[in-house]
Amino acid sequence: MFLLVSFSATSFSQVKYRSVFSIANDNDLYISTTQDRYYTNGTFLSYSFASNTLTENLVKKIYSFELGQKLYSPFKANVRDISEHDRPFAGYLYAGAGFKKFYKNNSYFSLSGEIGVIGPSAYGEESMNFVHSIYGFNDADGWKYQIKDAFALNFSVEYLQPLMKEHNFFDLNWKNSANIGFVFTDISTGLFSRIGTKKLQHVANSIGFNSNLNHKDSEFNNEVETFFYINPMVRLAIYDATIQGSFLTENNPVTYQLRPFVLTTEIGFWFTANRFNFKYMIVHHTKKLESTRVPNGNLYGGIQINYLFN
Repeated sequence: MFLLVSFSATSFSQVKYRSVFSIANDNDLYISTTQDRYYTNGTFLSYSFASNTLTENLVKKIYSFELGQKLYSPFKANVRDISEHDRPFAGYLYAGAGFKKFYKNNSYFSLSGEIGVIGPSAYGEESMNFVHSIYGFNDADGWKYQIKDAFALNFSVEYLQPLMKEHNFFDLNWKNSANIGFVFTDISTGLFSRIGTKKLQHVANSIGFNSNLNHKDSEFNNEVETFFYINPMVRLAIYDATIQGSFLTENNPVTYQLRPFVLTTEIGFWFTANRFNFKYMIVHHTKKLESTRVPNGNLYGGIQINYLFN
């Protein structure tokens, strides 16, 4: 990693990349070789590009498209007895699109939508068994009790406002988000802070905010970045179909009630290497549902690789 970070310091020289392809994966195996529970895997493929249509107060607008799948399980992947399921098995498969606007005051606003399915048609069992086959684990047992099939339509908004005027080696931003739809409905607020090993890039031109894309007339160039970040958030959970079952279906084998308030803390590290960006993160969240067997906190990890091009 040190060689990659060092190499990245000489990789850019007044270059502009307009598009990025990203692949990301969340899995508790990135923080433990034995843990395999709750939000157990997420796989995401996305493509984003910078628009050359701007307004007076807008410095950048980025459009994104994504394919994603999220998998959820009880405290382990093999739970044959339905009475031991402390969380439902559930899969969520979707396609999404959205945009993010970056303003001259260094704030941004994003809006996105997803359409897909939860339940057996999301191929959660097949995906989990494929991942297990890679690592030599046994096939999962218990998916026959998963959340039932249901149509999924969700919308998300996000707004970030800087709390510091100067960007040097540390910044502090107020981050807010909301989801509404057939799968997730919640409201979150918290802080996003970067700690750089060199001077930080503006919010409108940083890998930390997926904004390091520039068309030929952009005022920014793609720059070298290396920083740690921390993102604590408080969420008010209103509805989660992967826990409660969809309101479009009835008689799901296993469901639980939500805990309304959840504290999530994400810490991670980003760095650039030529056309590539790399991210590693660890996420801790408090208990999400009213199950006596679920611990008060849970951890999982994630990695992301971006490739920039024109």
